[in-house]
Amino acid sequence: MKTLGFKILFCLGLAMFNLCSCAEKRSVDSEDWLSSIRKDRPRLFFNTDTWPAIKSHALNEEADLFAKIKSGIDELVGKEIEPGDHGRRAAEAAFVFLVTEEDKYLELARDLLSTSVNYYHQRYKEGKSVSWYSFSRINAWAAYDWIFSHLPEEERKTLGRSFMKAIENVQPTKAREAFPRENWSGPISGFYSTPGILWYAGLATYKEGIDDKLAEKWLRRGYELYLELLEYRSGTAGDDGGTASAALNYALAAYPWAEFNFFHTFNSVTGGNIAEEWPYLAYLPGYLFWNWLPGARYFGTGDSYHTTNRIPLGSMEMHLSQIIHFYGDRMPLEAAFAKWIRQKIGRNDRTSFRFARFLVHINHPELEPAGPPENSPLSRHFDNMGQIFFRSGSGLDDTYACFTAGGTTEMHKHYDHNNFVIFKKGFLALDTGTRPEPGQHLSHYYCRTVAHNCILIHMPGEQMPRYWGNPAPEEKILPYPNDGGQQKRGIGSKVVAFETTPHFSYVAGDATETYHPDKCKLALRQFVFLPPDFFVVFDRVVSTEAEYKKNWLLHTATEPRLKGDTFYADQDQGRLFCRTLLPENAEITTIGGPGRQFWSDGRNWPFPDGYRTPDTTQLLGQWRVEVSPPEPAQQDYFLHLIQVGDQSLNAMADAELITVKDSLGVRFSSGSKEWRVVFGQKGPASGHVSIIEDGKKVMDKALTAEVQPQKALFGLQ
Repeated sequence: MKTLGFKILFCLGLAMFNLCSCAEKRSVDSEDWLSSIRKDRPRLFFNTDTWPAIKSHALNEEADLFAKIKSGIDELVGKEIEPGDHGRRAAEAAFVFLVTEEDKYLELARDLLSTSVNYYHQRYKEGKSVSWYSFSRINAWAAYDWIFSHLPEEERKTLGRSFMKAIENVQPTKAREAFPRENWSGPISGFYSTPGILWYAGLATYKEGIDDKLAEKWLRRGYELYLELLEYRSGTAGDDGGTASAALNYALAAYPWAEFNFFHTFNSVTGGNIAEEWPYLAYLPGYLFWNWLPGARYFGTGDSYHTTNRIPLGSMEMHLSQIIHFYGDRMPLEAAFAKWIRQKIGRNDRTSFRFARFLVHINHPELEPAGPPENSPLSRHFDNMGQIFFRSGSGLDDTYACFTAGGTTEMHKHYDHNNFVIFKKGFLALDTGTRPEPGQHLSHYYCRTVAHNCILIHMPGEQMPRYWGNPAPEEKILPYPNDGGQQKRGIGSKVVAFETTPHFSYVAGDATETYHPDKCKLALRQFVFLPPDFFVVFDRVVSTEAEYKKNWLLHTATEPRLKGDTFYADQDQGRLFCRTLLPENAEITTIGGPGRQFWSDGRNWPFPDGYRTPDTTQLLGQWRVEVSPPEPAQQDYFLHLIQVGDQSLNAMADAELITVKDSLGVRFSSGSKEWRVVFGQKGPASGHVSIIEDGKKVMDKALTAEVQPQKALFGLQ
């Protein structure tokens, strides 16, 4: 009997697929792409026209990789092939055959492919998925196409018919539920699902007398799905860059293969460079740059593991090479920046499509690697991704932060609107928890607002929304803890003001609509970065009832040291000080330590027994500070000054609360500078910043009520 989680997964996958299927059909203006499909072989990823350059690239510039692939294939020649999914190996054997024209590799590719197709049928009979990913089966279709002309007609039809049936079996249907770990999701996901195979299967069998009607149906449907994917991702990237998820373990890893594989195959079968119609992908290196922290680490947004916070760069160097290949002619600035980023990443050939390295033979040697301009802004607003990044520079000693608000995608995001993360020589204010499954930690703590640096409003009896993940078999299916957090993830908040200047950067996020309307009338956060090392955070929170307690949260990797209204905490070589100026006489408590790191709604939500990551790992979050008003009230103000530095920072800057008419704020000084930052108590987000240095006023400016536009690679107008 399937678990509740898998039933929900089935419904989600089917709903996502049906959403794409039932959406208004995009009318194809022209059938040119279909009529342009080549009749000769090969046609997947390359053709007889492009093959000479690809073969030359494999034997010259990429000779080492080709030799390594060939050596691995040689080890299989003459050996009995064990049952299993050998799609990637089949593609490699077929590629080696095309290069060497040695029959032993043709025979091996045939055996690997036949064994794989039999395995796909066996898994279906057993009610088991082949893989969450479609990558191996796409490799298998490439292998089929590449050896197609070298197989007897009856054999290639028999094998093709069997392979088509295996793919037909696993398409989303109302007739059965999805098998455990069977991916039926549509184009708004990573699209490494079973519907994503249709394009390749259709191309490989089109007009070959195997099942021409089904092949054309799949081909048309696959084309529609990939155009939906491109439109969706173009929308989430906007004119800034990005992709379908802010979680980099998806955005920079498996996700881009969908676009690049489609670009390669569309080009190989029609001769058209469809990539040029979708320039958003050329801005992806800019998104990576703003996420990049010293040591090739990142902030850990969304469904990240938080074990090391290392950027998942395994496929990224290959993705950058493909950006250069496809966009170097039309977008040389972006291609040159991709080259600059690529220099920072070590090469990794252990990708899902190893042969792709041979396809990207256009490297544009005329383009020199070029980094960001000297006038890069202090902050970058990726409005459709729902993220604002701040940095004092790009060096080891600089300060970095990320603020979450706005956005158009929910994919792998959390209930973390108006969250902020700060890095300075270490992770000083951080996202917490990780994603073990099965187990309740993922769904009951990690994704919840309580695991982030946000505001909680506690309404008794509130039912919190479901998140993905299944409890361990020994666990009871409990209600989700009422953490006092948000009801909407990914979308629902708004950036109501944003600006970046040479002296400061500022964002205001309104997260009101992400909380249950029965408890929240206003959740407005204003976040000011004063480089190099100060942040001012002002929250106006209005609850529907005075007795709904509010908490302001800041998570730390190590135990915070609290003295009066100020605390500090360390991580790695960095240190964070935080002072509460409002509420006055606030209740400030610390929660954490062994058995209490992941505390919510009266209990800890630990990892499953035997989980591979120790729960004492610092970047999972070990402590948090909670700030609450001393007395119940509907409207509360939270005002905090944060200072970061290395561990030689022994004390926080002098600071005092100031009140001016209907404004509240802070005055503080450090070295030869004095800052004064105030915020309006009523109405839309407002405020004022002034800076005095060596007795002279260097800036005196009202905070904007607008959202400053930014676009393209570096956010410069």
